[in-house]
Amino acid sequence: MTQASVLAQLQSVFDDVFLDKVTVTADLTAKDVAEWDSLIHITLILAVENRFGIRFRAGEIEATHNVGDLANLILKRMPS
Repeated sequence: MTQASVLAQLQSVFDDVFLDKVTVTADLTAKDVAEWDSLIHITLILAVENRFGIRFRAGEIEATHNVGDLANLILKRMPS
């Protein structure tokens, strides 16, 4: 699996979580989306964990700066 394929799968997660259309790109951040607040962030992370069948460790999410970092983290946490 590649970052591009993870980003493509994240698009469907974002479509389910956000009311307004958000185009997922590697450099997308919460600051780019008016609707993306702390509650939506928690909902998004839970949806990502469910979609990919993974669990993030404490502190891993805080270390991400954009959706590309999140995609790389997903790749890291995916079973080999």
